[in-house]
Amino acid sequence: MSDHDWQAPGGPAPAPNGTRAAGDATTGGVTPPPLPPGSTAYGPPGATPPPGAFPPPGAFPAPGAFPPPGAGGWTPPPKPGLLPLRPMSFGTLLWAPFRTLRRNPAATFGSGLVVQLVTAIATAAVLVPFLTLTLSRLEGATTADADALLSGAVGGFLLLMLVPVALSVVAGAFLQGVMVVDVATGTVGERLGFGALWKRAAKRIWPLIGWTLLVGAALLVAFALLFGVVLLAAAVDSSPLGILIGVVGALVLGLGLLVVGFWVGVKLALVPSIIVLEHAGIRTAMTRSWRLTNGAYWRTLGVLLLVGVILNVAAQVVVQPVSLVGTLLALVIDPTGTGAALTITIITTIVTLVLSLLIGAITAVVQAALVAVIYIDLRMRREGLDLELERFVEQRDAGQPVGDPYRVPADASTPAAASAPPGSERPATWS
Repeated sequence: MSDHDWQAPGGPAPAPNGTRAAGDATTGGVTPPPLPPGSTAYGPPGATPPPGAFPPPGAFPAPGAFPPPGAGGWTPPPKPGLLPLRPMSFGTLLWAPFRTLRRNPAATFGSGLVVQLVTAIATAAVLVPFLTLTLSRLEGATTADADALLSGAVGGFLLLMLVPVALSVVAGAFLQGVMVVDVATGTVGERLGFGALWKRAAKRIWPLIGWTLLVGAALLVAFALLFGVVLLAAAVDSSPLGILIGVVGALVLGLGLLVVGFWVGVKLALVPSIIVLEHAGIRTAMTRSWRLTNGAYWRTLGVLLLVGVILNVAAQVVVQPVSLVGTLLALVIDPTGTGAALTITIITTIVTLVLSLLIGAITAVVQAALVAVIYIDLRMRREGLDLELERFVEQRDAGQPVGDPYRVPADASTPAAASAPPGSERPATWS
C-alpha cells in the first residue's frame, strides 16, 4: 500500500485519481451544501469558530480581500532611509556621514565643491593682483621707500583678507545648513537634489551666519589673549629672558584655552543642526545643544575626533605622494633645474591644488554631515525621535497630512515654552 492509499479507519476509499472523495471523513460522509449568502462556515453572520476548530476550505479571504495601504489604519512598514530609526551604535555613527556622501553625491559633494571653489577663487582674486602690484613696486623702490612699502603692504594684506574670510564664513555656514537638511530628509527616505537642498538651507542662512561669526569672534579673542601675554611680557622686561617667560606663559595659556575650547566646542557642536531643523534662534540652539550632550560628551568627542583623524590621514595619503613623486621626477629628469624641472614643478603644483580642493570638499561635507547624525542620534536616545520619525513615514506613505517631525513642540520641557502662546505647539509644515 502506498502513502496515497492510506485512509482513516472507517473512512471512505480514496478516489481513483488520488483525490479525496466527496463525503469523506471530514464531513461525516455527507457532501456539505453551499453556504447561504451572508453566512459563514460556523453559523450566521458574526459567528466565531469553536475552540480548536480549523477553518474549512474556502473560509480564508480571497486574494485582494485585504484592505489597500492606508485603508482601515494599516500602512506598510517604513522604508529604510539613510539612518536606522533607532539609537545608533558607535560604528554606525562613525560611517553614517560617509554613507551620506555616497547616497547623494551630486548634491552633497557638489555643494562642498562649490563652497571650496568660491573660497579659493575669492582668495586668489583678491591676493594675486595685490601681491603682483606690491612686488612690482618693491623692485623699483629705494631702500628708504622699501620699508614704507612693506608696512603698507602688511596693512593692505590684512584688510584684503577680510574679503575671503567673510566669503568662507558665509559659504561654510551655508554648507552646514545644506548637509543638515540632506541628513534629516535622507533619514526618512527622501533624496533632494542640489537646488532643493540649497533652497531649504537658505531659509536659515542668517542664524547660521550669526553662529559662525560668533565662533570666529571667540577664536579671535583667544588668539588676542595669547598675543597679549607675549606683548605684556616684552613690555615689562625686554630682555631675552622676559620674552622667553612671555612665550612660555602664552603656551601654558594656550593649552588651557585648548582644553576649554574642546569642552565648549563639543557641548555646542549641535547648534547648526538645531538652528536648521528646529528653526531655533542662536541662544535657544546653544541651550538645547548643551542639554542634549549631557552625559554623551566623551562619545561625541570620540566620534568627532576619530572622523577628523580619518579624513586628515586620507588627505595626506592622497596629496603627499603626488607632491613627493613630482619633486623626485623633476630632480631625475632635470638635475640642473633649467627647463623641464620647472614644467614638472608647475604641473605637480596644479595637480596637488586640485586634489586638495577635492579632498577639502569631501572633508567639509563629511564633517558637517557628522554633526547632523550625532544630533539625530541624541534626540532618538533622549526624546524618542525615532518613534516620531516612524510615525511620520507611515502617515506620509499612507497619503495623510504630516507635519515637521524634527520641530520641538513648545511645552513645559522646552526653553521656548514660557513665551509660546496657547495652541502654538502644532508642528509646522514639512518643507
